[in-house]
Amino acid sequence: MNVQEKIFKLRSELQYHNDRYYVLDDPEINDEQYDRLLRELEQLEAEHPELVTPDSPTRRVGAQPSAAFTAVEHAVPMLSLANAMNEAELLDFDARVKRLLETGQDVDYVVEPKLDGLAVELVYENGIFVVGSTRGDGRTGENIAQNLKTIKAVPLALFRENDLPAPVRLEVRGEVFMNKNEFERLNAQREENGEPCFANPRNSAAGSVRQLDSRITAGRKLDIYFYGIGRAEGVPFTTQIELLAALKKLGLKTNPLIKVCSGIHEAVRSCAELESQRNALPYEIDGAVIKVNSVLLQSRLGEISRNPRWAIAYKFKPQQAQTTVKDILVQVGRTGVLTPVAVLHPVRVAGVEIQRATLHNQDEVDRKDIRIGDTVIVQRAGDVIPEIVQPVPELRTGHEISFSIPVVCPACGEKAVRIAGEAATRCVNAACPAVLKGALEHFASRRAMNIEGLGEKLIDQLITRDLVRSAADLYTLPYDTWLSLERMAKKSADNIIAALEKSKTAGLEKVLFAVGIRHVGEHTAQILARHFQSIEAIASATQEDLLEIHEIGIEVSESIKAFFSSESNRHFFNRLREAGVVLYQAQAALMSDPAFAGKIFVFTGSLEHYSRPQAEALVRQRSGRASSSVSAKTDYVVAGEDAGSKLEKARKLGVRILSEEEFSKLLEAPA
Repeated sequence: MNVQEKIFKLRSELQYHNDRYYVLDDPEINDEQYDRLLRELEQLEAEHPELVTPDSPTRRVGAQPSAAFTAVEHAVPMLSLANAMNEAELLDFDARVKRLLETGQDVDYVVEPKLDGLAVELVYENGIFVVGSTRGDGRTGENIAQNLKTIKAVPLALFRENDLPAPVRLEVRGEVFMNKNEFERLNAQREENGEPCFANPRNSAAGSVRQLDSRITAGRKLDIYFYGIGRAEGVPFTTQIELLAALKKLGLKTNPLIKVCSGIHEAVRSCAELESQRNALPYEIDGAVIKVNSVLLQSRLGEISRNPRWAIAYKFKPQQAQTTVKDILVQVGRTGVLTPVAVLHPVRVAGVEIQRATLHNQDEVDRKDIRIGDTVIVQRAGDVIPEIVQPVPELRTGHEISFSIPVVCPACGEKAVRIAGEAATRCVNAACPAVLKGALEHFASRRAMNIEGLGEKLIDQLITRDLVRSAADLYTLPYDTWLSLERMAKKSADNIIAALEKSKTAGLEKVLFAVGIRHVGEHTAQILARHFQSIEAIASATQEDLLEIHEIGIEVSESIKAFFSSESNRHFFNRLREAGVVLYQAQAALMSDPAFAGKIFVFTGSLEHYSRPQAEALVRQRSGRASSSVSAKTDYVVAGEDAGSKLEKARKLGVRILSEEEFSKLLEAPA
């Protein structure tokens, strides 16, 4: 046997034993025997580096730290799931499924544990792992392949010694998680080293898998379960359970607690069974996922906006504990809102120590009658956010103290205001250091302008020394000023300048989210950027223009108009523009299509092959207009499933009605 054959044989043996150990949980050799095989392979590859391949078991760890993660676009979007909070909502889901499928028969469902981890997608080409990415915003994630390779349950090459050929291309989705024992070990180690502890296993898994140095990731024992696919070429299956079986044959680990259920009532019982097991499991689960088993029926049901119609997440009831309220403090956020926060005697809930819980506003404090000194019931809302459920009045001693939001801002001393009709009390002082600090932290955050290195301590210095009064000032600070800040060496100053320069091309939707317009989150910022294409167009839009956009309602439109009617806000954008920040959206060239040019389209109901924003964008690309309301000026109404009053109005007005198929044909017709 020559060296090449020997190396191939060793790789095959190691891959086989990896599958037995990490996927099937049925090892055939002990750790010492496995390590001996691995060392033999390492020695042969060191002697013959020309024979090393990316899928070798020796390639899991050891790459140099990465400067940054590159973007990866998902060929098929990674959709989020709608939530059901109780049995009644699960029954409603089943009723919707049956109505859409036009069947009175029970539907087979697959019930899977909902792991509290990080969703990822791995791409295999001809059986070799080539790309691994985070979910990101569902369309685009970050390439974390080097870190995913360090997870022993991730095969670098799909297992082929079975009746399934290696698929040409497989885009498989999974959940990376950290076991409870590893979480406790890691936090104990961090505490010993004087480092801050992770809040929960999900945070520790997410933080570990996004390390720029994969050697750090390798030092943390992460695991993964695979649950679905984006695309699969060469993997035959007709049901969800067949897909999972195929994935397991390929060496991709699947959860052993997954069950097929005949009808929704059996599925509900399976959810209850999982909930009763949650504390005994070695990993965190916060619910169960129910999926229609038949792939054909999944296809017929399709998706709406960002959620599939054929699946739903059932959220378990939060776990609770009892503790006492030591004090109630007031935090001032970036929008000026004064938020009462209860300081608690530390208590563990679902394996996580809780020391603080938000009380939201004065109305919430009064409604629950929370007092300083109270014994209270606490839980983690959604198994994540600590909250006080209620006090225990029978344990009161008479020494408890009622709480009221202060009439002045604790950060700046200016008068605090509560606007009629609102629950929040706000500091309206634009120069308030707490408001400015929150605004700068949000502006620089990863999901906004992503200004790496500009953290809380640097921002504190900038505000204390009165160097910045708005985010626009960040782009005009001289290099020497950055260099003069505490603990700011030349390399750190260079990195900040580079990060600021890079942020200038973040794009319009990131800028819109970063500036903190009330009611404008990431999703709404994307919609505005794609529709208007520039800050100038948004600033000059009327409220009617805004309301024409699907998903923009009265409250959001009023907030946007109020924001851009402010002279100081317009001046702020002028300063960003002068600094070189890109305030427009790259736009595809408009097509001159007589079937669309000047025509007004209205979409109603749910479309199978397009999200509504996608369909409207296709109309605008062809020089047409997309409207949210039907009038005598409307040229076409495209009606999907469950079309409502707009369809009836179109019929009364004699507007031409198109099915989704007819709309697709109109798109495909030669211009």
